[in-house]
Amino acid sequence: MRFSTFLTAVASLAVGINAYWLEDVTHQGVAPFAGSGYKVFRNVKDYGAKGDGSTDDTAAIAAALNDGGNRCLQGCASTTTTPAVVYFPSGTYVLSKSLMPPYFTQLIGDPTNRPVLKATANFAGFGLVDGNPYFTENLNWLSVNVFYRQMRNFVIDTTAIAPGTAATGIHWPTSQATSLINIEFNMPTDPSTVHVGLFVESGSGGFMSDLTFNGGATGASLGNQQYTMRNLVFNNCQTGIIQLWNWGWTYINLQFNNVGTGIDISAPGADNTLAVGSAIIMDSTFTDTQVAVKTAYTTSTTPDTAGSVILENVKLSNVPTAVQGGSGSLLAGGSTTIAGWGQGHQYVAGANRELSGTITPNSRPASLTGSNGFYSRSKPQYENLAASDFVSARSSGAKGDGTTDDTAALQSAINSATNGKVLFLDYGLYKVTGTLKIPAGTKIIGEGYPVIMASGSFFGDMSNPKPLLQVGANSGDAGQVELTDFVVGNSGPAPGATLIEWNLASDVANPSGMWEVHARVGGFSGSNMQVAQCVKNVGSANINTNCIGAYMLMHVTPKATGLYMENTWLWTADHDIEDSTNTQITVFSGRGLYIESTVGNFWLVGTACEHNHLYNYQFANTKNIFVSMFQTETPYYMPLPDATKPFPVVPSLNDPDFAASCSGVSGNCAESWGLRIIDSTDFFIYGAGFYSFFNNYDTSCSTVEAGENCQSRIVSLENASNINIYGLNTIGSLSMLDKDGTSVASWKDNVNVYPANIMMYKSG
Repeated sequence: MRFSTFLTAVASLAVGINAYWLEDVTHQGVAPFAGSGYKVFRNVKDYGAKGDGSTDDTAAIAAALNDGGNRCLQGCASTTTTPAVVYFPSGTYVLSKSLMPPYFTQLIGDPTNRPVLKATANFAGFGLVDGNPYFTENLNWLSVNVFYRQMRNFVIDTTAIAPGTAATGIHWPTSQATSLINIEFNMPTDPSTVHVGLFVESGSGGFMSDLTFNGGATGASLGNQQYTMRNLVFNNCQTGIIQLWNWGWTYINLQFNNVGTGIDISAPGADNTLAVGSAIIMDSTFTDTQVAVKTAYTTSTTPDTAGSVILENVKLSNVPTAVQGGSGSLLAGGSTTIAGWGQGHQYVAGANRELSGTITPNSRPASLTGSNGFYSRSKPQYENLAASDFVSARSSGAKGDGTTDDTAALQSAINSATNGKVLFLDYGLYKVTGTLKIPAGTKIIGEGYPVIMASGSFFGDMSNPKPLLQVGANSGDAGQVELTDFVVGNSGPAPGATLIEWNLASDVANPSGMWEVHARVGGFSGSNMQVAQCVKNVGSANINTNCIGAYMLMHVTPKATGLYMENTWLWTADHDIEDSTNTQITVFSGRGLYIESTVGNFWLVGTACEHNHLYNYQFANTKNIFVSMFQTETPYYMPLPDATKPFPVVPSLNDPDFAASCSGVSGNCAESWGLRIIDSTDFFIYGAGFYSFFNNYDTSCSTVEAGENCQSRIVSLENASNINIYGLNTIGSLSMLDKDGTSVASWKDNVNVYPANIMMYKSG
């Protein structure tokens, strides 16, 4: 063998060993409604992309994105029927135009050596990746209905574009069940630069993590209803973040290095108002930065609570001004740590309503904290494993075709993924007619959001509910589980289905995790709860029992402990995703997320739970809970029917008894709680949005002019202590928060940009 041939062989072997497993694993995902031969997984190099740093790969990547000829792009409202996972091996991919991922697309790069998307000097488009294009004067998709998309493991490079020419790295106006993760933005550092790394102008998010912005005029320009953003780094940006508008935002572990202004929340609105609702900045560091936070809030600005802010555990190093207001410095900087500081409205015993200045920070339980603040863990991608370490659901006999009973095959696949192996849930719709048991030690990762669907008579009795997924056989079973990137849902009526039952007790030093695991009840092909079966019936309180899709979305049992949940959306559908006009439907789910762990220790990071009948979030007899920006919506059909039917009160589950508790309460009282905390203690909530937009599909009740009267109450604390809430936002509820049956705060005393806002509440 010639020496050069030997070297080539050795190099090829090394590449084979080190290639990311997603590139090498067999791909056999099935999209049952996409047509014969449809490909879920697409490697851009199979479509002619070179990734050599010189070839224009725009057309080849577009071919990979659009393969199939039936993907949802221009003029398509939304769909789940044509999913795609588009994979980029390592390399530098030159782009002359924007990449436009169709609806329900994941863009995934090799995390072991992130691929670079590099713009040409004459690049044309709004973002190297345009996640929601302007084909007309309007966004292609209604941004609040852009769900189920990801982009991760990339470097975005605009440095070849002249600094003074407008350029954007990623355009990303999206909503729930979306994410940007592990992405670096490289922009010019020339003083004349006008480049922006990330631009988001609307939507209802959301979650992002592990992003780095180098150079540019602005790292990220952000406008959206609500978000959690974690682990963001800004180096040499003129401004790190410009907040265009929001209702509420939580920033965790941000780092600013040699930046002019770190975070600017001073954006003006119409008619001399402020556009930014509120922001929470925690566990963050500003170094060699002129101004850490710029605000325009005063006690006389309007709306009354707009521009509210909380800083907790913020470290400064060589920062002249910590907080700058419209008339100068509000908080001096230097090299110091801001333990706690805030502006806005507070509801704290013995304190004035108006807050502006130093606050006492939360005393954090050791069981919830990590090396820098509250514990967190980024989504596992299993970079160090080989393709041989993954067990395929399809290779184990599961069909994923939406009609075959896959219960036995999926259970076999779960049981075989042991000794460090990971279950690879190939894309598909997996019909399940019994409980799937997930033992300690299990790791599951989905391909493009596959769906496990509860179906049949096993899940048909709400008086005898059964779990679809049972994590741990018995409450308190010890061990750890990791679940990533899949959906649980229903196929047909399932009034007795608890979609996830969590029994596992995990060590707080190594908790279990759920990353981008979502629940979806109705509203999609395969659910048999779409426009044809469950179209809304305005003005009627009749209950179609064929449209009851779940008993409970997730139940954490009394002895379970140690679970980290990140970017998890538990959604009972309000509209048909497949319908060309997203027509509204009426689908019922009894309960959202219920945690009754007596041990406690849970982290809910960027989660949402929507349209559940009795409550969206309920906690009972528990403690030590960390939450960042969680969000709910009351079912759109309420109060027809109201919450007293069709789900009977179950005392053993601490169900709310509206018939009793609504006595003497005026207005629409018997409606779903956004949040209910019972007999519990030690909650640390950093951002919350509880929204009630509708009165039987009519939105006129949720405006300030109408009196925010869609429902009477939305948050209830009952025999609860040490409940700490930063950034409580409500819409459409007369009372913002009730404690032991008495309203603590009214919306009209705390008007914000659209919600009402209380920036700090402490129950004592």
